[in-house]
Amino acid sequence: MSDANPAALKLKVTEPYPKDVGRILARLDPADMAALGVGAGEIVAVIGKRTTVAKVMPAQKEYRGQARVQIDGVIRQNAGVSLNQSVEVRKAAARPAERVRLAPQNISVRDTDLGYLGALIDGLPVLTGDKITVPLFGSRPADFEVTATAPTGPVQIVAATVVELARPSASGDTPPKEPGDHPVSYEDIGGLRKELARLREIVELPLRYPEVFERLGIDAPKGVLLYGPPGCGKTALARAVARETNAKFYAVNGPEIIHKFYGESEAHLRKLFDEAARTAPSIIFLDEIDAIAPKRETTVGDVEKRVVAQLLALMDGLSKSKHVMVIAATNLPNNIDPALRRPGRFDREISIGIPDQTGRREILDIHSRGMPFAPDVDLSAVAAGTHGFVGADLEALCREAAMSCLRRILPEFDFATQHIPYNLLTRLEVEMADFRAAMREVEPSAIREVLVEVPHVRLDRVGGLGDVKQQLREAVEWPLKYPELFRKLGWSRRRGSCCAARPGAARRSSPRQPRPRWR
Repeated sequence: MSDANPAALKLKVTEPYPKDVGRILARLDPADMAALGVGAGEIVAVIGKRTTVAKVMPAQKEYRGQARVQIDGVIRQNAGVSLNQSVEVRKAAARPAERVRLAPQNISVRDTDLGYLGALIDGLPVLTGDKITVPLFGSRPADFEVTATAPTGPVQIVAATVVELARPSASGDTPPKEPGDHPVSYEDIGGLRKELARLREIVELPLRYPEVFERLGIDAPKGVLLYGPPGCGKTALARAVARETNAKFYAVNGPEIIHKFYGESEAHLRKLFDEAARTAPSIIFLDEIDAIAPKRETTVGDVEKRVVAQLLALMDGLSKSKHVMVIAATNLPNNIDPALRRPGRFDREISIGIPDQTGRREILDIHSRGMPFAPDVDLSAVAAGTHGFVGADLEALCREAAMSCLRRILPEFDFATQHIPYNLLTRLEVEMADFRAAMREVEPSAIREVLVEVPHVRLDRVGGLGDVKQQLREAVEWPLKYPELFRKLGWSRRRGSCCAARPGAARRSSPRQPRPRWR
């Protein structure tokens, strides 16, 4: 508790409840809520490098009694803090907003969408300068910046609030966007808790606290190699760590490095590393590194060999730059030059595997965050039936389910108009049948090479061979259909059966003749 102000608490930031993302909620221990004099649903100020506001709710049981506050990446960005840092929390008085002006950051919004947008942001507490994230239909959220409020100070958006949209300037300037899409935070990563924890300890500590390594007399790690199947989340992990550490992020695809003129590829790499050192702390992300650093003993071209040599020299020179980290990603780790994989260059290698059922459920929750679900939707059943799906496959599954839902209202849509009516949008609901239809369209990337097919040929369609068919039934069909009878008789199940043609052979049918024990 703060000594200067007894009505304020010093709390440590921790991960939010997954369903709280974008809802501007701060979860506190009920004892801390009582100390602040706030109840559930009231407004508190979260003070880090800057001040923001949030609606308070009770914390989860595992975080109680630990002086922690659960806030999502949006609130952390507004407060200028990261996970495990401390913030000051105090009670705030928020008045109903008469007018709120929003500036779109990564999406174009029409005036006809204001009613739909207003329903989504109703009840949010905001402060001028805050960023808010609105989960739209599907998995792509819309980011807005609050540029003005009336009255000034902390306000809460209500049904009577007039929402205005800031227009682009006359010069045609557009708001700055993060490369790729919506900025990725830790809450947007599902099914990779262990991998994310390992990456955070390797990347965050050297970028934030290099003096710790100096005190221990060791060099901080300079490179991390992420490898795994395509679509498993390697790029998303790197972007999330860069955002949470407030580091400058330089993303480069492998083929972008290679140029046809002599020396240009090496110059491009040197310029990239020099720029990263000048704007430190920074993270250099090399995607598809196997394309620019293949094994030199098997490479025919001279350009690739020079690029590998230049990359080795730059990695060795990172010891002078204490706030630069290199993260590389590939799905072919054995094709990378072995000189890069020694300690001192890529110190750690993290395997990003295929998510299990629990991980798939987390990923589905993330990508379906803005979807209006029908009561029959069971994401646990969807996660159980998506074996072999990686993160990109599950995102495509949610998108395909949304498209299946959209097809139902297309007959009611008048294509002569340019905009879908708001009342038609409110009727959209994704049903379980939409997910079943999507599962027939989306194939799992991890087991795409394996095709399982149920044959339609039955034994009664095979003419003759009655003795052979009966032996197959006894050897294959009966143990699968009646395993409890075989266990009761003490017979072990056959591991295989061989059919050989023996002319004139007759099947032994005497029930008294002893049968050999199945092995």
